Amino acid sequence: MKKTILSWVLLFACNLMWSLQFTCIKLTQDQVGPYFTVWAPMLLAAILLAGFAISDFKKGGKKIGDVIIFAQLALLGAFPAQVLMTWGTRYSLASNAAILTLCLPVFTAVFAFLILGEKMNRIRWISFVIAIIGVILCSTGDIKQLDIGSKYAVGNLLIFLAILGNSYYNVGIKKVAERYTEREMVFYTYVVMVVLLTPLVLYYEKDVFARIPSFTVQTWIGMSLLTLFHNFLSMLLFFKALKMLDAMQVALSNYLVTFFGLPVAAIWLGEKVNSLAIAGGILVLVSTLIITIVDSRVNHTTLQKTIAKEITTT
Repeated sequence: MKKTILSWVLLFACNLMWSLQFTCIKLTQDQVGPYFTVWAPMLLAAILLAGFAISDFKKGGKKIGDVIIFAQLALLGAFPAQVLMTWGTRYSLASNAAILTLCLPVFTAVFAFLILGEKMNRIRWISFVIAIIGVILCSTGDIKQLDIGSKYAVGNLLIFLAILGNSYYNVGIKKVAERYTEREMVFYTYVVMVVLLTPLVLYYEKDVFARIPSFTVQTWIGMSLLTLFHNFLSMLLFFKALKMLDAMQVALSNYLVTFFGLPVAAIWLGEKVNSLAIAGGILVLVSTLIITIVDSRVNHTTLQKTIAKEITTT
């Protein structure tokens, strides 16, 4: 139970850091393009992790071939999640992206069933329903602006594929989590991502390098927060929690981004939070507490019964 609570504390911290992403992007968007915003923090985070990851690699007695799986996970998962979401948002509406992103935990649960064999129990279904209702209440403004007309079809399709990529990555990384340290998983993923993103940065945004000396304090703050919290610390904590929880449980925690996004937007951006959004945030928190406490106890009871049954039969 203590490990479960610790895992959810880590997930709360992760989602709080991830909820800062949109604010950080707003801080940097006047001087930095979308590709550089992703590429630079990942590059810096990879450099920070390089020494630790190499040490873990040597201690684990691994070979170069053992980390090829991260090329697949990044190419089919992390890369589409970043790049297709960027392009999709350009050809669609931000409100469309916000609503479609609500499908992420659902798709993650499907992949967890197909790839990991995880199953949904009654408690998880209840938690998902409560969370979805809560997120819908938080997103009433986006829902009102939702437009799935043909002129946004390409953008919406790219966003949909990005969400599928993200879901696949979250489940795929869970499958290999026991063989690698958190530092290795972040480092190998980022190395592949940097390699894939570098041509895009050089082709579309090479002029940004000449502007680096003129970056404002606001831009530096945004890039620093993206590097240290969004791409470095949050991912280490996320992979730590992923090792101790089912992918379906972790998927539900993604709705906490919406929960934390409310006060962040209100404090940093001066946005008003209405009563429906507050009620929705409370429901998201309740769903998280249900799956943290109740689901954990159900799993523990089931495990004890299974062990007792095995002892009896032997």
